[in-house]
Amino acid sequence: MKQEFALGTVEVAMTPMERFEEFLQSRSKRMTQQRRVIVEQVFSHHEHFDAEDLLKELGAVADAQNIGRATVYRTLDQLTEAGLLRKMALQGRSVYEHDYGYPQHDHLHCQRCDSLIEFRSEKLEEIRDAVGREHGFRVTGHRLIVQGICSDCLAKQRRPTRPLDLI
Repeated sequence: MKQEFALGTVEVAMTPMERFEEFLQSRSKRMTQQRRVIVEQVFSHHEHFDAEDLLKELGAVADAQNIGRATVYRTLDQLTEAGLLRKMALQGRSVYEHDYGYPQHDHLHCQRCDSLIEFRSEKLEEIRDAVGREHGFRVTGHRLIVQGICSDCLAKQRRPTRPLDLI
């Protein structure tokens, strides 16, 4: 099965739902209707999100009206443990993104508007691999979050104050 995202495609053997069901079975847990709805919502689009974002989205889904906060947090932890989501800590909150079926990539994080910009760099991967070889280290992956200020926030910062802004 192929999944297509902005950074390219990665072949995966199962859908996220099938992979999660397999994970739950390996831990003698079952796929409940609540978990199913959460997985469907999480994988319905590719966006970075936190648990509060997901709870708001679920509030608009008819089948999700009885899903509690604790169930959402537990399911997010299980999806992360299953290798379907990646959890990142940004400014004191946990942010999630798809990990299964998505290529290795890094992020630029704007410290003003909290946006995340995904990017891939072959040069960065070459440096990572060279450093690994230099130290006799087998590299299996990496995470890089570059902190800074995005172009939109920089443009707002540079805009001269107009008389109407003072009203």
